[in-house]
Amino acid sequence: MRTIRTVAVIGSGVMGAGIAAHLANAGIHVWLLDCVPERLTPEEEAAGRTIRHPDVRNRLAREAIIRLKKTNPAVFFEERCAELIRIGNVEDDLHRLKEADWIIEAITERLDEKRELLRRIEPVWTPGTVVSSNTSGISIAAMAEAVGPELRSYFLGTHFFNPPRYMPLVEVIPGPATKLDVLSGMKQFLGHRLGKGVVFAKDTPNFIANRIGTYGLLVTLRLMAERGYTVGEIDAVTGPALGRPKSATFRTLDLVGLDTFVHVAKNVYDHASDPAEKATFDTPELLADMTRLGWLGEKAGQGFYKKVKTEAGSRILELNPVTMQYAEASPVKAASLEAAKAAKGAAAKCRALLGGEDRYAELAWEVVKPVLLYAADKADEIADTIADVDKAMRLGFNWELGPFELWDAIGLARSAARMEAEGAIVPDWVKRWIEAGNSTFYKRENGSRRYAHAGQYVQLVDDIEHLSLRGLKDKGRTVLSNGGASLIDIGEEVACLEFHSPSNAIGSDILTMIRKSVEEVRRNYRGLIIANEGRNFCVGANLMLLLMEAQEEEWDEVDRIIRVFQEAMMELKTAGRPVVAAPHRMTLGGGVEVCMAADRVTAYAETYYGLVEAGVGLIPAGGGTKEMALRAAELTAADGDDLQPAVNRAFEVIGMAKVSTSAPEAVRLGLMRSADRTVMNRDRLVHEARRTVLELHRDGYARRSGEPVRVVGREGKAVLLAGAQSMREGGYISEHDFKIARKLAHVLGGGDVPSGTQVTEAYMLDLEREAFLSLCGEPKTQARMKHMLSAGKPLRN
Repeated sequence: MRTIRTVAVIGSGVMGAGIAAHLANAGIHVWLLDCVPERLTPEEEAAGRTIRHPDVRNRLAREAIIRLKKTNPAVFFEERCAELIRIGNVEDDLHRLKEADWIIEAITERLDEKRELLRRIEPVWTPGTVVSSNTSGISIAAMAEAVGPELRSYFLGTHFFNPPRYMPLVEVIPGPATKLDVLSGMKQFLGHRLGKGVVFAKDTPNFIANRIGTYGLLVTLRLMAERGYTVGEIDAVTGPALGRPKSATFRTLDLVGLDTFVHVAKNVYDHASDPAEKATFDTPELLADMTRLGWLGEKAGQGFYKKVKTEAGSRILELNPVTMQYAEASPVKAASLEAAKAAKGAAAKCRALLGGEDRYAELAWEVVKPVLLYAADKADEIADTIADVDKAMRLGFNWELGPFELWDAIGLARSAARMEAEGAIVPDWVKRWIEAGNSTFYKRENGSRRYAHAGQYVQLVDDIEHLSLRGLKDKGRTVLSNGGASLIDIGEEVACLEFHSPSNAIGSDILTMIRKSVEEVRRNYRGLIIANEGRNFCVGANLMLLLMEAQEEEWDEVDRIIRVFQEAMMELKTAGRPVVAAPHRMTLGGGVEVCMAADRVTAYAETYYGLVEAGVGLIPAGGGTKEMALRAAELTAADGDDLQPAVNRAFEVIGMAKVSTSAPEAVRLGLMRSADRTVMNRDRLVHEARRTVLELHRDGYARRSGEPVRVVGREGKAVLLAGAQSMREGGYISEHDFKIARKLAHVLGGGDVPSGTQVTEAYMLDLEREAFLSLCGEPKTQARMKHMLSAGKPLRN
């Protein structure tokens, strides 16, 4: 399969446009084509346009780009990514397909229309170009019948989940004649270049994730009708308590759209041969009624939930499925739910919930039991392995545990026995597996994970470039460790500093381990990476500790804490070995300062990155403000540009506590450097960070010492304050915001020295610490810190 540089997407609806946007995020050139509109809009008629005008003929694709730029959450890493998408239509621009290395069909879910489009593609198709259908369940074999044998060998299904930027799963469905090198090449491209988790699915209705997920949702709907549970009760049980997303059952249906869900379910209903399965996938009466009424979920303003505005603010009402009226939800409390909430980790939560004896534990069991049995019954029909089934459910439905992982968590033999005692039929292969003495579908052995397959345990083969820190620790590769962090030997004479404190917040344990790790790396390693496998990279410093010390007016202790933090960051910066930080997802405050102390950042594309201290009434004091001043100076040093505009931007980014919506945007905000890297696939993050360390070492890495910082001084500080003053007078910031801005301007400007003065990093750190201590003593700052800890969001006071 040839290298993919240009992709043509046909169909600019929600999925086609979303796929095009994510391809552009990855730096791929895209042609986005759609059909020619049948008639003019009133605006086009008023402008004197005809159906032959290019703007009219390309209207659908053009409007898709406009819609994409307004979508929230953002589908582009940065809006300029849209520049990689060119628009056209299938009447005038079908010849553009000759330029494409991959053609994606993403039109309406109708077999006849998809076949017709493939027939039109074939005459302009270039041999070697991959052609795929983005379908949620239509047969790939049935589509392939529309084209000749040569194109058929390059044809397959690629089922992206919506929204394509944020949902990691892509199911790849081979056609009857798809070449093996096409399948392997597409898996590598989707995984490496687009950052997707790829699962090979068999060509069956709804493939893997939608087949099982839809089944589980329909079972739950019927349970509600039969047992009289409320919408809120179902969602309380089928959300995080069961290792599933907060959207649980009915919020998920509202987000997906009830009409879409009914269509997906009908696809199995139409093709199922088993009467019992067919009955399960028949549209429940409640869904049919709601669809008929237009209560389709979020896009219609109401579904199972409805947001209403009152004098007291917005309220969320839930549907009573008996009366078909909306009402306030009643709190859902029970011992089993409280036990699940208190448990740590998805497996423990599920055990706690299902181990209860109240009606919610019973509900959880009646939801879980049929899904586990259905997954086991259909596993061989829909997938190559149970590991693929579990991966599809984790990535496609955001379950923390796939069905076979969940079965392990609650006790395979015990739960199977309970199922049989209740009259359920456990698949023969599961019974044989248990009778052979196996207590789980998965097990860890010698640092690797194995799963049940064909009557034996088979090693789960990860991507060769997936370095698992957990797997390395299981193999005894931990060098140093304490309660907050560990140093792990990750091979090739590179070590990894892993944070594992609660929320990966930086406290004394982590700061101690930073210093010890630097000493160890200087003696025995080529370099160091900083990475972890937590949900978020780092949410910042331990705010609770700082607040307690500030409230007790222990100023010497606050000063000591900040000094230790600053010293640890300078230890990283001057380690004498290459240091590469590998952030992912939420990376805030002190977490960003750790990354700024590194020589390079290799970031997961979905990294939300910002110096957010102003939100709690403070300024960055672990080197973050100093680093932003230094970077402003670096940007303007080469050509003698005016330093002030760069400092103004830094002042705005810190003062407004801006957080990037992606790693590329962090570069634009000046929080990362242009030399820093973006990695699309999080599983490859540690590998890529290690590769960067080795490149720096190979290229003759030279130790960094304290760097002089050119500052804007008192004159530049006055410019910064003038801007802040305007915002205060305009009512955009409060008096306390202005007080924080004054402190920030003093530090970022370099104090009261003349403009252009070069100061030391130590001097800038002193300014940071003085400002931080002063703000810690402010009652309004302490109120902000307390509110953030209790409410999880900033307080404007």
